[in-house]
Amino acid sequence: MILPEYDIVRNLFLQYQIHVSRETFAKLETYAEFLVDYNQNVNLTAITDGDGILKKHFLDSFLLYTSCLDCFPDNAKVLDIGSGAGFPSVPIALIAPDLDVTLLDALNKRIVFLELLREKLGCNYQAVHGRAELFIKENVSRETFDVVTSRAVANLPTLAEYSLPYVKIGGHWLAMKAHEEIEPALQAIKLLGGELQDTVAYSLPDGDERVIYVIKKISATPTKYPRNSSQIKQKPL
Repeated sequence: MILPEYDIVRNLFLQYQIHVSRETFAKLETYAEFLVDYNQNVNLTAITDGDGILKKHFLDSFLLYTSCLDCFPDNAKVLDIGSGAGFPSVPIALIAPDLDVTLLDALNKRIVFLELLREKLGCNYQAVHGRAELFIKENVSRETFDVVTSRAVANLPTLAEYSLPYVKIGGHWLAMKAHEEIEPALQAIKLLGGELQDTVAYSLPDGDERVIYVIKKISATPTKYPRNSSQIKQKPL
């Protein structure tokens, strides 16, 4: 086994008011084992020990959902930008199977992993290869998602330009961050039709601090956004 035994996991999650059934735990163990094995050949994550996967990937992902439940209407259409190894969207899809989840990543090797993982977990989500600034122009996806999530490493103004054009008016962009203040991104967020609604701060068991910026979409994003990647890099909003 990769993860600690079920009782340890259950008790840890209960400290955060999250209930994990034995069935869900079994799927998390399958996920962890497949991730560690696949990671030997394809670099997906630097976190490969069971305790780290449990706390920094699985628990962190669940906390996005449980901390922002009001942002997820029934049968919500969810987009995860820069999904990587599937966090936070795959764990969320496991505990909320009614959601319509799409994972978007620019590297095809990650999409291959996510498609194989979906078969192993029997999970219901779509994994799509594409860049956020291009996918929106090639598909009928502008302002169609109830929730957009991102746990990517880009700074907040850049993530805002990638994410907010996908959010429908009245929907939410949930930006997960470790250490980054929201103030430098507020002008970009406003320009793109968003408004800071809430800031959810929490700590993981090892003391790592996390924050979720809850951005509500209050008006349409101007159609010129997102710009191409070179413009975004050279002249951030």
